[in-house]
Amino acid sequence: MVTPVKRSLWFHLFDVTLNIVIIVAIVAIIRTFIVSPFQIEGNSMIETLEHKEYIVINKFRYLFATPGRGDIVVFRPPSDMSKYYVKRVIGLPGESIVIRDGFVFLRDPNKGDIKLEEGYLSAMNNGKTYRYPVNSGDTSEEVFTVADGQYFLLGDNRQGSLDSRSFAHLGTSEAAFVPEPNIKGSVWFVALPVTKIHAFEPPNYHL
Repeated sequence: MVTPVKRSLWFHLFDVTLNIVIIVAIVAIIRTFIVSPFQIEGNSMIETLEHKEYIVINKFRYLFATPGRGDIVVFRPPSDMSKYYVKRVIGLPGESIVIRDGFVFLRDPNKGDIKLEEGYLSAMNNGKTYRYPVNSGDTSEEVFTVADGQYFLLGDNRQGSLDSRSFAHLGTSEAAFVPEPNIKGSVWFVALPVTKIHAFEPPNYHL
């Protein structure tokens, strides 16, 4: 035979409050260190990401690894640290990225300029990566040498993206590059709308 233990009202209130605090703490830890939701604003990443879509970013990934070429990342731009942007990593620390003839090249000391195979670009953007301003149509060569600990980022909407081509020309930053601490996580998957739920994998550039 078991005799039920009587609990006071204060005990039940404490128990409910403690559970709420634990749940809030767990959610806060998850959002701070593991995953976090964002809503896309604007068209700088079309057709990969579209305006008003909800995405989930993986923050845990960069605790143990560095961003890789082709990663879609959420970051704070050097031109305005109060905002979050989403772009694609193109140039890694120590590399030289060349924009020429509407395309992006990786300058290799031994092999020369290697054209990046950017299969994720739409027909509207393929071959239309221009110098600043990004819709200028200027196909002359521009070279970006990425410093250690920094990254060169571009939007997939090459004629409508505020990215590394623009940051150095905004008057609030001397650099075109994004420091690694500014990168908050990689885009894991599209969460909403439900008809467009899908995950992302880094592209293969065949370098």
